[in-house]
Amino acid sequence: MRVRLKGINRTRVRRGGGETVTYYYAWKGGPRLDGEPGSPEFVQSYEAAHRARSKAPPGTLQAILDAYQRSAEFTGLAPRTRADYITHIKRIERRFGSFPTAGLTDRRTRGVFLAWRDELAVQSRRQADYTFSVFARALAWAHDRAVVAGNPLERIGRLYRSQRADALWREEDEAAFLAVANPQIRLAYLLAAYTGQRQSDLLTLAWSRYDGQRIRIRQSKTGARVSIPVAPVLKTALDQAPRSSPVILTTKQGQPWKPNGFRSMWKKTAEKAQITGLTFHDLRGTAVTRLLALGYTQGQVASITGHTLSEVSALEDYIGRRHLAETAPVVAISRTDSPK
Repeated sequence: MRVRLKGINRTRVRRGGGETVTYYYAWKGGPRLDGEPGSPEFVQSYEAAHRARSKAPPGTLQAILDAYQRSAEFTGLAPRTRADYITHIKRIERRFGSFPTAGLTDRRTRGVFLAWRDELAVQSRRQADYTFSVFARALAWAHDRAVVAGNPLERIGRLYRSQRADALWREEDEAAFLAVANPQIRLAYLLAAYTGQRQSDLLTLAWSRYDGQRIRIRQSKTGARVSIPVAPVLKTALDQAPRSSPVILTTKQGQPWKPNGFRSMWKKTAEKAQITGLTFHDLRGTAVTRLLALGYTQGQVASITGHTLSEVSALEDYIGRRHLAETAPVVAISRTDSPK
């Protein structure tokens, strides 16, 4: 029986004589494994490495990060969010896993941590912010439970500021895109433009969540349950769509989309329509402007799309009521069907 070992990192190295050898590590950045893959020696060294890793020395950041990942706060996150967090936690472990928690009360520690954030920001400010939001959340969890005496990452702010307030799909963009989109991508566009939901939630949206008038969904990122009135144009598309799968959005073959496959098809359609500078995610902001143009309050819009009030307010301030009224499609949600 072959044992499947998860997380093994493989590296190929070319020796001086031109020979290529492969080295195996328990995980990326972890210890090198002994023996050949599949041999008892190999399995034993793998298990020993993970036993040592699971027993982080007390009084280190590694122990805090391990405890946080066992907490209800972490395990209660959506699976996709947990996976993203783990990616960033591993990055923190590699840099500060052995950092003593006693040092968290030292005033210089904040500077040390932020200097590392500046290093990460050279590659991506957005990813640097994400790593540090996870870092700060883990430390806040430990500080709230008196596991550590200080949290040097309180109120650290962000480096990245989105410049996409004006990245909205206009009528001409929509017309060009829908003119070349196949029925499956067309339905995905309409769902996004008239609900404001995230791509991951729409790709898993079941027919059972649509009752002919409203779509009820639990947002995976926030856990919020929202009830969305269905615009006439979206209702027509949904009622005419074949129900070949439990989920609404499917491929031509009637199978649920895989995220990478959907993104690839969306990109090809946008290129064919000569749409540049706009993304699927920008449809969330587009949905906000359409609802605001119809007279929905900021609070009602926020409850539908999952944006914060400040985000909705920023879009409203940027666009202006007059501009919203001019650009909102006629076939939008009936104002009499107010959010519940």
